Amino acid sequence: MKYRDGFFATLALALTSLALAGVVTTDAYSQAAKAEATGVRALTEVAAGTTLASVEPALLAVAPVQVQ
Repeated sequence: MKYRDGFFATLALALTSLALAGVVTTDAYSQAAKAEATGVRALTEVAAGTTLASVEPALLAVAPVQVQ
């Protein structure tokens, strides 16, 4: 029983690694990684309070943000 569990665990690990390698090589993965990095950067800027400094003044005049 111990050897059977080890065999299936090894087989599952090999198949999972193969599937992950297949996903990483696709273009969809690179696009998703880029979108996530952009979102994290935007979230970091908002949390740091540096977002307003990089926004054009014309955009701020068109849509003011009201804090309640």
